[in-house]
Amino acid sequence: MSKLEKHWPQIMKLANRAFPKYAFATINADGSPHVTPMGSLILKDNCTGFYFEGFSEQMRENLNRDNRISVLISDFRLVSWIIPLLSGRFSNPNAVRLNGTVGKRREATQSEMDAFKKDKWAVNLARILRWRGYRILWEPLSYVRDIKFHAFESVNLGKMSHGHWE
Repeated sequence: MSKLEKHWPQIMKLANRAFPKYAFATINADGSPHVTPMGSLILKDNCTGFYFEGFSEQMRENLNRDNRISVLISDFRLVSWIIPLLSGRFSNPNAVRLNGTVGKRREATQSEMDAFKKDKWAVNLARILRWRGYRILWEPLSYVRDIKFHAFESVNLGKMSHGHWE
């Protein structure tokens, strides 16, 4: 079992509670980094996942040329920081980087669309309440890309995060 497979359940828990969600890093044609905020990543049990590709044209161009990706998952909710700041230690990992490769853009299946709506409570609430922002941000999402993760890196927060991934 690889280190990634061993820690995958813990990574999935972090991804489910992470807010404001994720940052995806790709490589521009000139070799410079390009970072895109993303909220639609869904992780699966087998060190893979998928995300809905919608608005980031630069990220799409980058991945069509070079399919490597790095995903930062971090939980910046205030409630996740209060006790650790008082105690001097996070009881659970608060951030991780996942490295992988992305597949070709394809149409989303109905089960993937349902998983996104189910997994993302804010999306589901906005859909149920028929908020205008839901129609603008999430109704047009119909294309996904699969991600196969190959490795992860812990985010070093000094003694606050010591021992989480050992």
